[in-house]
Amino acid sequence: MFTLPGRRRTRRVLLLSLGLVCWWLVYRWQQRGTTSYVPSAEYSALLTARATRPSPWPTLPSMQWHATPADHLEIAHLLNQQPRQRSGKPTAASTAGLWHTRKMQVRRAAQHTWQAYAHNALGCDEYNAVSRTGTNHTSRGTGYFIADVLDSLLIMGLHEEYTEARNALVGFLTFDQRGTVSLFETTIRVLGGLLAAYHWSGEQDAELLRLAVDLGERLACSFNTSTGIPPETAVLRSNGMPFALVSSTAEVATLQLEFRYLAKLTGRSADFRTPVDRISRLLREAHKPDHLAPIYVDARTASFVPSADIRLGSRGDSYYEYLLKQYLQTRRTEPHFLADYQDAMEGVKKHLVARSTHLNLTFVGELVDMPEPRFSPKMDHLVCFLPGNLALGATMGRPLHHIAPRLLDAAAREDLVLARQLAETCVRMYADSPTGLAPELVHVRHHTLPSIDPGDLLHPSGDLLAYPADRHSLLRPETVESLFILWRITGEVRWRELGWRVFEAFERWARLREGYAGLRDVTEVPPRRIDRLETFWLAETLKYLYLLFDDEDAVPLTQYVFNTEAHPLPMFAW
Repeated sequence: MFTLPGRRRTRRVLLLSLGLVCWWLVYRWQQRGTTSYVPSAEYSALLTARATRPSPWPTLPSMQWHATPADHLEIAHLLNQQPRQRSGKPTAASTAGLWHTRKMQVRRAAQHTWQAYAHNALGCDEYNAVSRTGTNHTSRGTGYFIADVLDSLLIMGLHEEYTEARNALVGFLTFDQRGTVSLFETTIRVLGGLLAAYHWSGEQDAELLRLAVDLGERLACSFNTSTGIPPETAVLRSNGMPFALVSSTAEVATLQLEFRYLAKLTGRSADFRTPVDRISRLLREAHKPDHLAPIYVDARTASFVPSADIRLGSRGDSYYEYLLKQYLQTRRTEPHFLADYQDAMEGVKKHLVARSTHLNLTFVGELVDMPEPRFSPKMDHLVCFLPGNLALGATMGRPLHHIAPRLLDAAAREDLVLARQLAETCVRMYADSPTGLAPELVHVRHHTLPSIDPGDLLHPSGDLLAYPADRHSLLRPETVESLFILWRITGEVRWRELGWRVFEAFERWARLREGYAGLRDVTEVPPRRIDRLETFWLAETLKYLYLLFDDEDAVPLTQYVFNTEAHPLPMFAW
Protein backbone atom coordinates (compact mmCIF):
# COMPACT_ATOMS: atom_id res chain seq x y z
CA MET A 1 0.00 0.00 0.00
CA PHE A 2 1.22 3.46 -0.89
CA THR A 3 1.98 5.63 2.21
CA LEU A 4 2.09 9.39 2.02
CA PRO A 5 5.38 11.00 3.17
CA GLY A 6 3.55 13.04 5.80
CA ARG A 7 2.04 9.97 7.38
CA ARG A 8 5.46 8.29 7.52
CA ARG A 9 6.93 11.28 9.36
CA THR A 10 3.97 11.34 11.76
CA ARG A 11 4.42 7.65 12.53
CA ARG A 12 8.12 8.17 13.22
CA VAL A 13 7.40 11.07 15.53
CA LEU A 14 4.79 9.03 17.41
CA LEU A 15 7.15 6.07 17.78
CA LEU A 16 9.97 8.34 18.94
CA SER A 17 7.68 10.05 21.43
CA LEU A 18 6.45 6.72 22.75
CA GLY A 19 10.05 5.53 23.13
CA LEU A 20 10.99 8.68 25.06
CA VAL A 21 8.01 8.27 27.38
CA CYS A 22 8.91 4.64 28.03
CA TRP A 23 12.53 5.60 28.69
CA TRP A 24 11.43 8.32 31.11
CA LEU A 25 9.11 5.97 32.99
CA VAL A 26 11.85 3.35 33.33
CA TYR A 27 14.33 6.00 34.43
CA ARG A 28 11.96 7.39 37.06
CA TRP A 29 11.22 3.89 38.30
CA GLN A 30 14.93 3.21 38.70
CA GLN A 31 15.44 6.52 40.48
CA ARG A 32 12.42 6.17 42.74
CA GLY A 33 13.08 7.57 46.20
CA THR A 34 16.37 9.12 45.12
CA THR A 35 15.78 12.82 45.50
CA SER A 36 13.21 12.63 48.25
CA TYR A 37 15.83 11.45 50.73
CA VAL A 38 18.34 14.28 50.28
CA PRO A 39 18.67 15.56 52.95
CA SER A 40 16.17 13.82 55.20
CA ALA A 41 14.63 15.06 58.43
CA GLU A 42 16.21 12.01 60.05
CA TYR A 43 19.68 13.16 59.03
CA SER A 44 19.01 16.74 60.12
CA ALA A 45 18.05 15.43 63.55
CA LEU A 46 21.24 13.36 63.68
CA LEU A 47 23.37 16.43 62.91
CA THR A 48 21.52 18.51 65.47
CA ALA A 49 22.08 15.91 68.17
CA ARG A 50 25.79 15.74 67.30
CA ALA A 51 26.23 19.51 67.28
CA THR A 52 24.38 20.08 70.56
CA ARG A 53 26.09 17.30 72.50
CA PRO A 54 28.39 18.99 75.03
CA SER A 55 32.05 18.86 74.15
CA PRO A 56 34.55 17.73 76.80
CA TRP A 57 36.90 20.39 75.40
CA PRO A 58 35.04 23.74 75.23
CA THR A 59 38.05 25.58 73.77
CA LEU A 60 38.68 23.03 71.01
CA PRO A 61 36.98 23.92 67.73
CA SER A 62 34.79 21.04 66.62
CA MET A 63 35.48 19.63 63.16
CA GLN A 64 31.74 18.88 62.71
CA TRP A 65 32.18 16.85 59.54
CA HIS A 66 28.91 15.97 57.84
CA ALA A 67 27.67 14.60 54.54
CA THR A 68 26.53 17.26 52.10
CA PRO A 69 23.32 17.02 50.06
CA ALA A 70 25.49 16.15 47.06
CA ASP A 71 27.08 13.31 49.07
CA HIS A 72 23.65 11.98 49.97
CA LEU A 73 22.51 12.21 46.37
CA GLU A 74 25.50 10.14 45.26
CA ILE A 75 24.69 7.43 47.81
CA ALA A 76 21.03 7.49 46.82
CA HIS A 77 21.96 6.97 43.16
CA LEU A 78 24.25 4.11 44.19
CA LEU A 79 21.44 2.48 46.18
CA ASN A 80 18.93 2.76 43.36
CA GLN A 81 21.15 1.59 40.52
CA GLN A 82 20.43 -1.81 39.07
CA PRO A 83 23.65 -3.66 39.94
CA ARG A 84 25.69 -4.90 37.02
CA GLN A 85 27.53 -7.18 39.40
CA ARG A 86 26.17 -9.44 42.11
CA SER A 87 28.50 -9.58 45.10
CA GLY A 88 31.36 -8.72 42.81
CA LYS A 89 30.55 -11.22 40.06
CA PRO A 90 30.93 -9.51 36.66
CA THR A 91 28.46 -10.51 33.96
CA ALA A 92 30.82 -10.17 30.97
CA ALA A 93 33.02 -13.21 30.37
CA SER A 94 35.88 -11.00 29.17
CA THR A 95 35.79 -8.99 32.40
CA ALA A 96 35.64 -12.15 34.48
CA GLY A 97 38.72 -13.39 32.65
CA LEU A 98 40.56 -10.15 33.41
CA TRP A 99 39.94 -10.38 37.14
CA HIS A 100 40.77 -14.06 37.24
CA THR A 101 44.10 -13.28 35.58
CA ARG A 102 44.80 -10.56 38.12
CA LYS A 103 43.81 -12.82 41.02
CA MET A 104 46.25 -15.45 39.78
CA GLN A 105 49.01 -12.84 39.62
CA VAL A 106 48.45 -12.16 43.30
CA ARG A 107 48.53 -15.91 43.92
CA ARG A 108 51.90 -16.12 42.17
CA ALA A 109 53.16 -13.29 44.38
CA ALA A 110 52.12 -15.34 47.41
CA GLN A 111 53.93 -18.38 46.00
CA HIS A 112 57.04 -16.28 45.41
CA THR A 113 56.92 -15.04 49.01
CA TRP A 114 56.46 -18.49 50.52
CA GLN A 115 59.12 -20.15 48.37
CA ALA A 116 61.69 -17.51 49.30
CA TYR A 117 60.91 -17.89 52.99
CA ALA A 118 60.89 -21.70 52.84
CA HIS A 119 64.21 -21.74 50.98
CA ASN A 120 66.02 -19.29 53.22
CA ALA A 121 64.34 -19.17 56.64
CA LEU A 122 61.87 -22.05 57.13
CA GLY A 123 60.83 -22.18 60.78
CA CYS A 124 62.04 -18.68 61.62
CA ASP A 125 59.73 -16.00 63.02
CA GLU A 126 60.86 -13.30 60.60
CA TYR A 127 62.25 -13.27 57.07
CA ASN A 128 64.78 -10.72 55.84
CA ALA A 129 64.48 -10.74 52.06
CA VAL A 130 67.49 -8.54 51.26
CA SER A 131 70.03 -10.60 53.23
CA ARG A 132 68.00 -13.82 52.76
CA THR A 133 68.16 -14.67 56.44
CA GLY A 134 65.71 -15.44 59.22
CA THR A 135 65.45 -14.34 62.84
CA ASN A 136 63.51 -15.55 65.89
CA HIS A 137 61.73 -13.78 68.76
CA THR A 138 62.78 -16.48 71.21
CA SER A 139 65.64 -18.97 71.18
CA ARG A 140 63.45 -21.62 69.55
CA GLY A 141 60.99 -19.46 67.66
CA THR A 142 57.24 -19.09 68.11
CA GLY A 143 55.92 -20.05 64.68
CA TYR A 144 55.26 -16.38 64.04
CA PHE A 145 55.65 -16.39 60.25
CA ILE A 146 54.18 -19.77 59.42
CA ALA A 147 51.14 -19.54 61.71
CA ASP A 148 50.33 -16.11 60.31
CA VAL A 149 50.26 -17.24 56.66
CA LEU A 150 48.66 -20.70 56.85
CA ASP A 151 45.11 -19.60 56.07
CA SER A 152 46.30 -17.39 53.20
CA LEU A 153 47.85 -20.44 51.55
CA LEU A 154 44.61 -22.38 52.01
CA ILE A 155 42.32 -19.62 50.75
CA MET A 156 44.48 -19.11 47.67
CA GLY A 157 44.46 -22.82 46.89
CA LEU A 158 48.20 -23.26 47.47
CA HIS A 159 47.77 -26.72 48.94
CA GLU A 160 51.33 -27.98 48.45
CA GLU A 161 52.72 -24.90 50.12
CA TYR A 162 50.16 -25.26 52.92
CA THR A 163 51.14 -28.87 53.56
CA GLU A 164 54.82 -27.91 53.69
CA ALA A 165 54.06 -25.05 56.09
CA ARG A 166 51.72 -27.04 58.33
CA ASN A 167 54.08 -30.00 58.63
CA ALA A 168 57.03 -27.77 59.41
CA LEU A 169 55.05 -25.93 62.09
CA VAL A 170 53.72 -29.04 63.79
CA GLY A 171 57.13 -30.66 63.54
CA PHE A 172 59.22 -28.03 65.32
CA LEU A 173 56.94 -25.75 67.32
CA THR A 174 56.56 -25.89 71.07
CA PHE A 175 55.45 -23.06 73.30
CA ASP A 176 56.96 -24.73 76.36
CA GLN A 177 60.08 -22.56 76.28
CA ARG A 178 61.59 -19.58 77.98
CA GLY A 179 60.82 -16.26 76.41
CA THR A 180 58.77 -13.09 76.50
CA VAL A 181 56.54 -12.19 73.56
CA SER A 182 54.14 -9.42 72.63
CA LEU A 183 50.71 -10.42 73.95
CA PHE A 184 48.93 -8.49 71.20
CA GLU A 185 51.05 -9.52 68.22
CA THR A 186 51.23 -13.16 69.29
CA THR A 187 47.47 -13.27 69.81
CA ILE A 188 46.46 -11.72 66.49
CA ARG A 189 49.15 -13.40 64.36
CA VAL A 190 49.93 -16.77 65.92
CA LEU A 191 46.79 -17.65 67.88
CA GLY A 192 44.53 -16.06 65.27
CA GLY A 193 46.45 -17.78 62.49
CA LEU A 194 46.25 -21.20 64.14
CA LEU A 195 42.51 -20.84 64.76
CA ALA A 196 41.81 -19.73 61.19
CA ALA A 197 43.94 -22.51 59.73
CA TYR A 198 42.12 -25.03 61.91
CA HIS A 199 38.76 -23.81 60.61
CA TRP A 200 39.74 -23.45 56.93
CA SER A 201 41.38 -26.89 56.87
CA GLY A 202 38.09 -28.49 57.87
CA GLU A 203 38.26 -28.37 61.69
CA GLN A 204 39.78 -31.86 61.73
CA ASP A 205 43.46 -31.08 62.36
CA ALA A 206 43.88 -31.89 66.05
CA GLU A 207 47.51 -30.75 66.06
CA LEU A 208 46.60 -27.18 65.04
CA LEU A 209 43.93 -27.01 67.74
CA ARG A 210 46.33 -28.45 70.31
CA LEU A 211 48.87 -25.73 69.53
CA ALA A 212 46.17 -23.04 69.71
CA VAL A 213 44.94 -24.26 73.09
CA ASP A 214 48.46 -24.52 74.50
CA LEU A 215 49.32 -21.01 73.34
CA GLY A 216 45.99 -19.63 74.56
CA GLU A 217 46.57 -21.06 78.04
CA ARG A 218 50.01 -19.49 78.25
CA LEU A 219 48.92 -16.09 76.95
CA ALA A 220 45.89 -16.08 79.26
CA CYS A 221 48.21 -16.01 82.28
CA SER A 222 48.77 -12.34 81.41
CA PHE A 223 45.17 -11.58 82.39
CA ASN A 224 45.85 -12.44 86.04
CA THR A 225 46.59 -8.89 87.15
CA SER A 226 44.90 -7.07 90.00
CA THR A 227 42.42 -5.40 87.61
CA GLY A 228 42.41 -7.86 84.74
CA ILE A 229 44.09 -5.38 82.37
CA PRO A 230 47.12 -7.27 81.05
CA PRO A 231 50.62 -5.96 80.36
CA GLU A 232 51.78 -5.62 76.77
CA THR A 233 53.98 -8.71 77.03
CA ALA A 234 53.41 -12.36 77.91
CA VAL A 235 55.85 -14.83 79.45
CA LEU A 236 55.57 -18.26 77.83
CA ARG A 237 56.52 -20.00 81.07
CA SER A 238 54.89 -18.16 83.94
CA ASN A 239 53.07 -19.13 87.13
CA GLY A 240 53.18 -15.83 88.97
CA MET A 241 51.04 -12.70 88.77
CA PRO A 242 52.13 -10.49 85.87
CA PHE A 243 52.87 -6.85 86.57
CA ALA A 244 51.28 -4.20 84.42
CA LEU A 245 51.73 -0.46 84.75
CA VAL A 246 50.48 1.19 81.55
CA SER A 247 49.24 -0.71 78.51
CA SER A 248 48.36 0.31 74.98
CA THR A 249 44.62 0.66 74.46
CA ALA A 250 44.59 -1.11 71.11
CA GLU A 251 46.71 -3.96 72.39
CA VAL A 252 44.47 -4.87 75.34
CA ALA A 253 41.28 -4.28 73.34
CA THR A 254 42.30 -6.49 70.40
CA LEU A 255 42.41 -9.92 71.99
CA GLN A 256 38.71 -10.62 72.16
CA LEU A 257 37.87 -12.18 68.78
CA GLU A 258 40.60 -14.76 69.13
CA PHE A 259 39.99 -15.79 72.74
CA ARG A 260 36.21 -15.80 72.36
CA TYR A 261 36.46 -18.12 69.33
CA LEU A 262 38.90 -20.34 71.24
CA ALA A 263 36.33 -20.49 74.06
CA LYS A 264 33.64 -21.49 71.57
CA LEU A 265 35.78 -24.28 70.10
CA THR A 266 36.83 -25.71 73.46
CA GLY A 267 33.82 -24.95 75.64
CA ARG A 268 36.19 -23.31 78.16
CA SER A 269 34.50 -19.95 78.63
CA ALA A 270 35.90 -19.44 82.13
CA ASP A 271 39.47 -19.74 80.85
CA PHE A 272 39.26 -17.87 77.58
CA ARG A 273 36.05 -15.82 77.26
CA THR A 274 35.58 -14.45 80.76
CA PRO A 275 38.99 -12.67 81.00
CA VAL A 276 38.63 -10.82 77.68
CA ASP A 277 34.99 -9.96 78.34
CA ARG A 278 36.16 -8.45 81.60
CA ILE A 279 38.64 -6.26 79.71
CA SER A 280 35.86 -5.11 77.39
CA ARG A 281 33.62 -4.29 80.35
CA LEU A 282 36.36 -2.33 82.13
CA LEU A 283 37.09 -0.28 79.02
CA ARG A 284 33.37 0.32 78.48
CA GLU A 285 32.96 1.60 82.03
CA ALA A 286 36.13 3.72 82.06
CA HIS A 287 35.67 7.43 81.38
CA LYS A 288 36.20 8.32 77.72
CA PRO A 289 35.80 11.93 76.56
CA ASP A 290 32.92 11.86 74.07
CA HIS A 291 33.40 8.09 73.71
CA LEU A 292 36.95 8.51 72.35
CA ALA A 293 39.55 6.33 74.03
CA PRO A 294 43.02 7.72 74.85
CA ILE A 295 45.76 5.44 73.59
CA TYR A 296 46.97 4.27 77.02
CA VAL A 297 45.26 2.48 79.90
CA ASP A 298 46.50 2.53 83.51
CA ALA A 299 46.46 -1.19 84.28
CA ARG A 300 46.49 -0.57 88.04
CA THR A 301 43.19 1.34 88.00
CA ALA A 302 41.66 0.18 84.69
CA SER A 303 41.22 3.82 83.70
CA PHE A 304 42.44 5.65 80.63
CA VAL A 305 45.49 7.89 80.97
CA PRO A 306 44.02 11.41 80.60
CA SER A 307 47.25 12.88 79.20
CA ALA A 308 47.45 10.30 76.39
CA ASP A 309 46.68 11.29 72.80
CA ILE A 310 43.48 10.27 71.05
CA ARG A 311 43.88 8.80 67.58
CA LEU A 312 42.78 6.04 65.26
CA GLY A 313 46.32 5.25 64.23
CA SER A 314 48.93 3.35 66.23
CA ARG A 315 47.84 2.20 69.70
CA GLY A 316 44.27 3.28 69.05
CA ASP A 317 43.10 1.74 65.77
CA SER A 318 41.88 -1.75 66.54
CA TYR A 319 40.09 -0.70 69.73
CA TYR A 320 37.46 0.83 67.44
CA GLU A 321 37.69 -2.01 64.92
CA TYR A 322 36.91 -4.69 67.50
CA LEU A 323 33.92 -2.85 68.95
CA LEU A 324 32.06 -3.55 65.72
CA LYS A 325 33.59 -6.94 65.06
CA GLN A 326 32.71 -8.37 68.47
CA TYR A 327 29.11 -7.48 67.69
CA LEU A 328 29.32 -9.25 64.34
CA GLN A 329 31.25 -12.27 65.63
CA THR A 330 28.36 -13.57 67.75
CA ARG A 331 25.77 -12.88 65.06
CA ARG A 332 24.68 -9.52 66.47
CA THR A 333 23.45 -10.98 69.74
CA GLU A 334 25.40 -8.61 72.03
CA PRO A 335 24.04 -5.13 71.24
CA HIS A 336 26.22 -3.27 73.75
CA PHE A 337 29.17 -3.67 71.38
CA LEU A 338 27.24 -1.99 68.58
CA ALA A 339 26.15 0.84 70.89
CA ASP A 340 29.78 1.42 71.94
CA TYR A 341 30.89 1.43 68.31
CA GLN A 342 28.20 3.87 67.18
CA ASP A 343 28.92 6.22 70.09
CA ALA A 344 32.62 6.14 69.25
CA MET A 345 31.99 6.93 65.58
CA GLU A 346 29.89 9.93 66.61
CA GLY A 347 32.87 11.22 68.57
CA VAL A 348 35.18 10.58 65.63
CA LYS A 349 32.94 12.52 63.24
CA LYS A 350 32.60 15.43 65.62
CA HIS A 351 36.22 15.83 66.67
CA LEU A 352 38.58 13.97 64.33
CA VAL A 353 37.25 14.05 60.74
CA ALA A 354 38.21 17.11 58.70
CA ARG A 355 38.79 18.21 55.11
CA SER A 356 42.01 19.47 53.57
CA THR A 357 42.17 23.13 52.58
CA HIS A 358 43.19 22.74 48.92
CA LEU A 359 41.69 19.57 47.44
CA ASN A 360 38.96 19.05 50.05
CA LEU A 361 40.24 15.57 50.95
CA THR A 362 38.48 13.95 53.89
CA PHE A 363 40.87 12.67 56.55
CA VAL A 364 41.04 11.60 60.19
CA GLY A 365 43.32 13.63 62.44
CA GLU A 366 44.45 13.29 66.04
CA LEU A 367 44.00 15.06 69.37
CA VAL A 368 47.38 15.76 70.95
CA ASP A 369 48.67 17.66 74.01
CA MET A 370 45.94 16.19 76.16
CA PRO A 371 44.07 16.84 78.43
CA GLU A 372 43.58 20.28 76.81
CA PRO A 373 44.05 19.10 73.27
CA ARG A 374 44.77 20.62 69.93
CA PHE A 375 43.89 19.06 66.59
CA SER A 376 46.78 17.62 64.58
CA PRO A 377 46.23 16.90 60.84
CA LYS A 378 48.31 13.71 60.97
CA MET A 379 46.95 10.47 59.53
CA ASP A 380 48.70 7.12 59.84
CA HIS A 381 48.31 4.57 57.07
CA LEU A 382 46.92 2.38 59.86
CA VAL A 383 43.83 4.62 59.90
CA CYS A 384 42.95 3.30 56.44
CA PHE A 385 41.21 0.34 58.08
CA LEU A 386 38.40 2.77 58.91
CA PRO A 387 36.75 3.07 55.46
CA GLY A 388 36.20 -0.67 55.35
CA ASN A 389 35.02 -0.79 58.95
CA LEU A 390 32.50 2.00 58.34
CA ALA A 391 31.12 0.25 55.26
CA LEU A 392 30.96 -3.03 57.14
CA GLY A 393 29.04 -1.39 59.98
CA ALA A 394 26.67 0.40 57.60
CA THR A 395 25.30 -2.83 56.07
CA MET A 396 26.53 -5.50 58.50
CA GLY A 397 28.41 -7.01 55.58
CA ARG A 398 25.46 -7.28 53.20
CA PRO A 399 25.88 -6.06 49.59
CA LEU A 400 23.86 -2.94 48.88
CA HIS A 401 21.82 -4.65 46.17
CA HIS A 402 20.47 -7.01 48.84
CA ILE A 403 19.12 -4.09 50.88
CA ALA A 404 16.00 -2.10 50.11
CA PRO A 405 17.03 1.60 50.09
CA ARG A 406 14.32 2.53 52.58
CA LEU A 407 15.90 0.16 55.13
CA LEU A 408 19.23 2.00 55.18
CA ASP A 409 18.90 4.75 57.78
CA ALA A 410 20.56 8.16 57.84
CA ALA A 411 23.49 7.10 60.01
CA ALA A 412 24.28 4.15 57.75
CA ARG A 413 24.16 6.33 54.64
CA GLU A 414 26.46 8.83 56.30
CA ASP A 415 28.87 6.03 57.18
CA LEU A 416 28.95 4.98 53.52
CA VAL A 417 29.67 8.56 52.48
CA LEU A 418 32.53 8.81 54.94
CA ALA A 419 33.86 5.38 54.02
CA ARG A 420 34.09 6.23 50.33
CA GLN A 421 35.68 9.63 50.96
CA LEU A 422 38.29 8.28 53.35
CA ALA A 423 39.10 5.47 50.93
CA GLU A 424 39.80 8.06 48.24
CA THR A 425 42.24 9.81 50.59
CA CYS A 426 43.95 6.53 51.45
CA VAL A 427 44.37 5.74 47.76
CA ARG A 428 45.73 9.26 47.23
CA MET A 429 48.57 8.37 49.62
CA TYR A 430 49.65 5.88 46.96
CA ALA A 431 48.78 7.84 43.84
CA ASP A 432 50.64 10.99 44.92
CA SER A 433 53.85 9.11 45.72
CA PRO A 434 56.55 8.83 43.02
CA THR A 435 56.72 5.05 43.56
CA GLY A 436 52.96 4.61 43.76
CA LEU A 437 53.33 3.27 47.32
CA ALA A 438 52.11 4.99 50.47
CA PRO A 439 54.35 6.21 53.28
CA GLU A 440 53.85 5.09 56.87
CA LEU A 441 51.91 8.27 57.64
CA VAL A 442 51.11 11.66 56.21
CA HIS A 443 50.29 15.14 57.41
CA VAL A 444 47.49 16.91 55.58
CA ARG A 445 47.37 20.48 54.32
CA HIS A 446 45.02 22.06 56.86
CA HIS A 447 44.67 25.38 58.65
CA THR A 448 45.97 23.72 61.85
CA LEU A 449 49.28 22.88 60.16
CA PRO A 450 51.61 25.75 61.04
CA SER A 451 53.72 25.76 57.88
CA ILE A 452 54.39 23.71 54.76
CA ASP A 453 57.71 22.92 53.12
CA PRO A 454 56.92 22.22 49.43
CA GLY A 455 59.64 19.59 49.48
CA ASP A 456 57.55 17.51 51.87
CA LEU A 457 54.53 17.30 49.57
CA LEU A 458 54.08 13.85 48.05
CA HIS A 459 52.80 15.60 44.92
CA PRO A 460 53.57 19.25 44.06
CA SER A 461 49.89 20.15 43.72
CA GLY A 462 48.63 17.79 46.40
CA ASP A 463 47.53 18.09 50.01
CA LEU A 464 49.53 15.22 51.53
CA LEU A 465 52.92 15.72 53.13
CA ALA A 466 55.40 13.03 54.15
CA TYR A 467 58.26 14.10 56.39
CA PRO A 468 61.58 12.26 55.94
CA ALA A 469 61.15 10.08 59.05
CA ASP A 470 57.73 8.92 57.83
CA ARG A 471 58.46 8.03 54.20
CA HIS A 472 59.10 4.31 54.63
CA SER A 473 56.67 1.61 53.54
CA LEU A 474 56.20 -1.71 55.30
CA LEU A 475 53.77 -2.94 52.60
CA ARG A 476 50.83 -2.45 54.94
CA PRO A 477 47.37 -3.91 54.23
CA GLU A 478 44.87 -1.35 55.55
CA THR A 479 44.07 0.41 52.27
CA VAL A 480 43.56 -2.76 50.24
CA GLU A 481 41.53 -4.17 53.14
CA SER A 482 39.11 -1.27 52.80
CA LEU A 483 39.06 -1.55 49.01
CA PHE A 484 38.09 -5.22 49.32
CA ILE A 485 35.24 -4.48 51.73
CA LEU A 486 33.97 -1.53 49.69
CA TRP A 487 33.98 -3.64 46.54
CA ARG A 488 32.05 -6.44 48.20
CA ILE A 489 29.47 -4.07 49.67
CA THR A 490 29.00 -1.49 46.90
CA GLY A 491 29.86 -3.52 43.78
CA GLU A 492 31.72 -0.48 42.37
CA VAL A 493 34.45 -1.73 40.06
CA ARG A 494 36.54 1.37 40.73
CA TRP A 495 37.70 -0.09 44.05
CA ARG A 496 39.08 -3.09 42.20
CA GLU A 497 40.85 -0.91 39.66
CA LEU A 498 42.44 1.16 42.41
CA GLY A 499 43.60 -2.01 44.14
CA TRP A 500 45.19 -3.25 40.95
CA ARG A 501 47.26 -0.07 40.68
CA VAL A 502 48.50 -0.62 44.23
CA PHE A 503 49.45 -4.22 43.44
CA GLU A 504 51.32 -3.13 40.31
CA ALA A 505 53.37 -0.71 42.42
CA PHE A 506 54.15 -3.47 44.92
CA GLU A 507 55.32 -5.69 42.09
CA ARG A 508 57.46 -2.99 40.53
CA TRP A 509 59.26 -1.75 43.62
CA ALA A 510 58.97 -4.30 46.45
CA ARG A 511 59.65 -7.56 44.62
CA LEU A 512 63.12 -9.11 44.91
CA ARG A 513 64.62 -12.29 43.54
CA GLU A 514 64.01 -13.96 46.91
CA GLY A 515 60.77 -12.48 48.20
CA TYR A 516 59.61 -8.93 48.85
CA ALA A 517 60.90 -6.08 50.98
CA GLY A 518 59.64 -2.77 52.31
CA LEU A 519 60.90 0.59 51.07
CA ARG A 520 63.02 3.03 53.03
CA ASP A 521 61.62 6.06 51.20
CA VAL A 522 58.63 5.95 48.86
CA THR A 523 59.68 9.26 47.29
CA GLU A 524 62.97 7.82 45.98
CA VAL A 525 63.10 6.25 42.53
CA PRO A 526 64.50 3.66 42.54
CA PRO A 527 63.91 3.12 46.27
CA ARG A 528 66.22 1.53 48.81
CA ARG A 529 64.85 -1.60 50.51
CA ILE A 530 64.32 -2.47 54.17
CA ASP A 531 65.86 -5.81 55.09
CA ARG A 532 62.71 -7.14 56.70
CA LEU A 533 59.48 -8.59 55.37
CA GLU A 534 56.57 -8.23 57.76
CA THR A 535 54.45 -11.37 58.04
CA PHE A 536 51.35 -9.30 57.30
CA TRP A 537 52.49 -8.99 53.68
CA LEU A 538 51.33 -12.56 52.99
CA ALA A 539 48.89 -12.84 55.89
CA GLU A 540 46.98 -9.64 55.07
CA THR A 541 48.05 -7.53 52.11
CA LEU A 542 48.14 -10.30 49.50
CA LYS A 543 45.11 -12.03 51.00
CA TYR A 544 42.96 -8.91 50.70
CA LEU A 545 44.20 -8.29 47.15
CA TYR A 546 43.42 -11.89 46.20
CA LEU A 547 39.90 -11.60 47.63
CA LEU A 548 39.44 -8.20 45.96
CA PHE A 549 40.02 -9.79 42.54
CA ASP A 550 38.15 -13.02 43.33
CA ASP A 551 34.65 -13.39 41.84
CA GLU A 552 33.66 -16.35 44.01
CA ASP A 553 33.09 -14.49 47.29
CA ALA A 554 35.20 -17.13 49.05
CA VAL A 555 34.91 -15.40 52.43
CA PRO A 556 31.37 -13.95 52.76
CA LEU A 557 31.26 -10.89 55.00
CA THR A 558 27.95 -12.06 56.43
CA GLN A 559 29.45 -15.33 57.66
CA TYR A 560 33.01 -14.45 58.67
CA VAL A 561 34.68 -11.72 60.66
CA PHE A 562 38.31 -10.87 59.93
CA ASN A 563 40.51 -10.32 62.94
CA THR A 564 42.87 -7.37 62.75
CA GLU A 565 45.49 -9.62 61.10
CA ALA A 566 43.04 -10.65 58.34
CA HIS A 567 42.37 -14.11 59.75
CA PRO A 568 38.73 -14.90 58.84
CA LEU A 569 36.97 -16.55 61.78
CA PRO A 570 33.44 -17.93 61.46
CA MET A 571 30.58 -16.13 63.14
CA PHE A 572 28.76 -18.10 65.83
CA ALA A 573 26.24 -17.85 68.65
CA TRP A 574 26.94 -18.82 72.23
